[in-house]
Amino acid sequence: MSTIEMIIPERAAGIGNFQVGRLLPFRQKRAVGPFVFLDHMGPATLAANENLDVLPHPHIGLSTLTYLFEGAIIHRDSIGSVAEIQPGAVNWMTAGKGVVHSERTPEYLRNTEKKLHGLQFWVGLPKEYEETEPSFIHIEADKIPAWTEDHLQFRLIAGEAFGRKSPVPVFSRLYFAEIKCNTARLADLSGALYGESALFILEGAVRIEGITYGPDQILVTKESQRCSFEMEAGSTVYVFGGDPFAEERYIDWNFVSSDKNRLLAAREDWIHQRFPMPPGETETVPYPGPG
Repeated sequence: MSTIEMIIPERAAGIGNFQVGRLLPFRQKRAVGPFVFLDHMGPATLAANENLDVLPHPHIGLSTLTYLFEGAIIHRDSIGSVAEIQPGAVNWMTAGKGVVHSERTPEYLRNTEKKLHGLQFWVGLPKEYEETEPSFIHIEADKIPAWTEDHLQFRLIAGEAFGRKSPVPVFSRLYFAEIKCNTARLADLSGALYGESALFILEGAVRIEGITYGPDQILVTKESQRCSFEMEAGSTVYVFGGDPFAEERYIDWNFVSSDKNRLLAAREDWIHQRFPMPPGETETVPYPGPG
């Protein structure tokens, strides 16, 4: 990452009854490649009487990618999917023309102290897939490509890079990868990445052009093809990005589209209860504006 275009700090935001650090979108950087949204969840310790309860809410025009470092979440959606995600696995939900889902603490953890820490991305869909049928897939942790190279431990969580391909069924050219090191190392990713690229530092620090950067921010590079950085011992970082879309993506609440009129239609559909609901769910998140 020889030249830093922008540093984006976490800003506090709420999802349901849980506080997160929002990284994307940013007023000066709305997306990195096809990634239009990024929340850093936690790290948090929840007491026995505290649980994650994100009530049913809708999406269109995007895929959500959930990846945990600690804890567990139960996903339920309007196409009937029910899946528990644990650290290292991937939940990939494609909203397409419309889906509703909830995210909650699993029942067996609800009366105990528990931890929760992870990332959730929204990935925009290419224009020709924005109205595709909704779908959901859960990928277990042992199915994610993992390898060691020059004393760096890699996992390719989604997309294609480093001559490898993740089983997560993405719709455009992108990558989301984990890099860990036990000893101080140079991570030279030159030629391995493409499009726009950003670096999220989970723990430890990286050094670029003599400047040290720590957690709770993303670094956006101008030249993904020349991405390199020094990692302190014990560091964990995530690099993500890919080819940007030709058309701008607009966001209205939980809706993403290349067409502003489609956002208006989705808003009206939610306000007037025209979205399908996850089986067994009755409460919903209201649209946060005048209806």
